[in-house]
Amino acid sequence: MGTISQIQIEELERSHVHIPDRERVMDIIKQMKDDGPDKLQVVADFDRTLTKFTHRGSVCATCHNVLEESGLPKEYKEKAYAIRDKYFPIETDPNLSIEEKIPHMIEWWTQAHDLLMKYPLSKEMLYNMVANSSAKLRDGCTKFFDKLHASDVPLLIFSAGVGDIICEMIAQHSTMYDNMHVVSNDLDFDDNGKMIGFKGELIHVFNKNESAIHDSDYFTNLSHCTNVILMGDSLGDLQMANGAENVKAKLTIGFLNTRVKDSLELYKSKFDIVICEDESLDICNAIVNLITGSS
Repeated sequence: MGTISQIQIEELERSHVHIPDRERVMDIIKQMKDDGPDKLQVVADFDRTLTKFTHRGSVCATCHNVLEESGLPKEYKEKAYAIRDKYFPIETDPNLSIEEKIPHMIEWWTQAHDLLMKYPLSKEMLYNMVANSSAKLRDGCTKFFDKLHASDVPLLIFSAGVGDIICEMIAQHSTMYDNMHVVSNDLDFDDNGKMIGFKGELIHVFNKNESAIHDSDYFTNLSHCTNVILMGDSLGDLQMANGAENVKAKLTIGFLNTRVKDSLELYKSKFDIVICEDESLDICNAIVNLITGSS
């Protein structure tokens, strides 16, 4: 008897959830359930994965958009939007390969960071910018964080956004637990709390396989966590867990938020589960609840 009849997850039956190889996916989930939460780790992108793409018909802010929406001069916002409008269509173009996109992504992030350096930004400003922004965590995200913490499951948030904004957003809208680790583009401040640049290597959407995280001891310390749930909204996110060791089972979940008709088949060929135009974490919560033995 196949494992499909042994495990039932009602949320996976929804019409906007696409699973190309259902039997394989259910086998993976069953193995993770049998191994329990002690063997599990989660690696997730932030923007458009843990956060909403839209809310009540309006597009929500990403980390970089938070900087654009308030606190900085109108001139900054106009220039930042012009950069985004040039490069975002390239990022989401299903007809271009990742290799073709990478030079454009480096240009995008470099130009965005260089632009930000020309305007005053302080730690004090960040709190209000996040509080007044349109960025929102997905429905059920707090439950997701709470469950992973309660079950002592490590969560790596690996983002091409801005780490300081990610931490501030989670702190304001949910809880930043000690099982959560953020790797992103972190701002550098002087002793007076004024921004003077960015720390470390540039992380853009398609180089998460070669960032400094894989040179650190993060995954080494989690070598006992042989089962990985990976969550992202970009094909570049599929590389986020490349540094994980001794992996027995990996389940990849892709959020397809835009260009659904053009990109669905491509996403289905890359991710185990593809969730289309859904602003919740219902499916992820259902899977985690099953693995951790929670209702």
